[in-house]
Amino acid sequence: MIQFKREFSKKTKAALCLASALLLSLPWEGASCITLFVGLLPLLLVSAQYTPSWRDTVSMLGWATLTFVLWNAGTIWWVWNATPAGPIVATICSTWWSLLAFMAYHIVSKRAPKALAYVTLITGWIAGEYLYTQAPALSFPWLTLGNGFADDPWAVQWFEYTGVFGGSLWVLLVNVLAFEACLTMHKRAWISATLAIIIPLGISIGLFYKYQPDGKLYSSLDKMTVSVTQPNIPCYEKFNNSAEQQQNNLMELLAEAPDSAEFVLMPETALAEMINDYQPEKAQIVNRISDYLRAERPSTMVVSGGETMRLYGNVRGSETARKRGVYYMDIFNSSLGIDTTSKVQLHHKGKLVVGVETIPAWLRKAGDKFAIDLGGTFGQLGIGKTATPFEHNGKKVASAICYEGLYGDHMAEFVRNGAEALFVVSNDGWWGNTPGHKYLFAFCRLRAIELRRDVARSANTGVSGFITMQGEDVQRMEWDNRGVLTSDIRLNDAQTFYARFGDYIGRLSLYIALLCLLYFVAYCVKKRYYLN
Repeated sequence: MIQFKREFSKKTKAALCLASALLLSLPWEGASCITLFVGLLPLLLVSAQYTPSWRDTVSMLGWATLTFVLWNAGTIWWVWNATPAGPIVATICSTWWSLLAFMAYHIVSKRAPKALAYVTLITGWIAGEYLYTQAPALSFPWLTLGNGFADDPWAVQWFEYTGVFGGSLWVLLVNVLAFEACLTMHKRAWISATLAIIIPLGISIGLFYKYQPDGKLYSSLDKMTVSVTQPNIPCYEKFNNSAEQQQNNLMELLAEAPDSAEFVLMPETALAEMINDYQPEKAQIVNRISDYLRAERPSTMVVSGGETMRLYGNVRGSETARKRGVYYMDIFNSSLGIDTTSKVQLHHKGKLVVGVETIPAWLRKAGDKFAIDLGGTFGQLGIGKTATPFEHNGKKVASAICYEGLYGDHMAEFVRNGAEALFVVSNDGWWGNTPGHKYLFAFCRLRAIELRRDVARSANTGVSGFITMQGEDVQRMEWDNRGVLTSDIRLNDAQTFYARFGDYIGRLSLYIALLCLLYFVAYCVKKRYYLN
């Protein structure tokens, strides 16, 4: 049983919970990732105050709930700018998974060997993150602990082997070692906690220089020139402006891109026209872009976001189809690859924004009643089933849309299908000039490292720019700017360990956590048997 000898007052316990919430929140507000390594330590000290009684367990549940609610409030408050319901629902869901893992640890720690308790905490927490990532229609893995390194890519270059769940494992392991050092006050325990930080950092720094310009790997890769556009149309005005006005803006930006650009990126939903999903080449704006490319730059492909509609007639063609009159249809948030040929390449967004683009199946019977309207099309959209790259001039590129950049294994599917670089088109200005749009860009740094692909990102109102495969920003255009950025990016056809095996740490953690709980039950039964 884990017990701390010193007794804390209620005020001290409250202060420790506030400290945990603050330490966990800081990396999502632009501070150093270092606070994550002790973020759970104050809460673990509170847990160590209690006995195995159920009364004390309920008390600990209250302190843990307070901590995780404050952590959520301190990191996703900006969602309120788009919808007051958003941060409330996200906080409830995220707090649930954190509480489930921590309280499982707390209960085990009072009745079983501490080794079992520590493994339960680490694997249970990661399993919760993994299940939350996979949850249909309720997934919002913003606070996955590994995401806290988005502003410190130099520290996690080994994500190419582990993905962000490797970062979560690192954070949890160091917290446990630091907690054990506080309990025992042994010099060896403090050395172990310190080495658990220093060794992965050293490995990361070594990997970082492997991908520098003077390294062999860098010089052996082909390059291509890419331009990203930022139209800077305020999100809440975007769908009220005329389609012609928005399209003229795009054509002006396209003309500003250099002739050498093989790809020009335009943001999510930029095309401002509902496009026939079966025949996208017949859309007016698609023809306008194609005609311009034929006349001015025949070697360029435009990759742009747009809305496409698939009509099914009077037969429901999919689970997500909506009924309008007597007909069923799916509306997709799509990216389109437009060049001088008559074929338009399509990708349908596969990871949808909760509450805006997707709602739980049990709420769909109410139609769009519970959907959040941010302007334009809202409610249940069609869900893309594949992550197929676009191909142009013999080069294959991912064509991800906004929220998809938050999911490492989903982006890895593009790479497994042959993508040599990552493109992301986005329209993430709904929350104003807050950490929301900044971190959607920052999370792309982690995707670059996991998959060792250069990233080009085009956003409607910022941040747009380029990220190298070691997670460094090359160029970026900030909030409330309009223009075009151009850069050479590398092409890589090699698959990282993570690209091949995806979120294997999350899957393994789920199995191990279940085994830990089964072992705990068996341990308690055996202990009771011997006592009797």
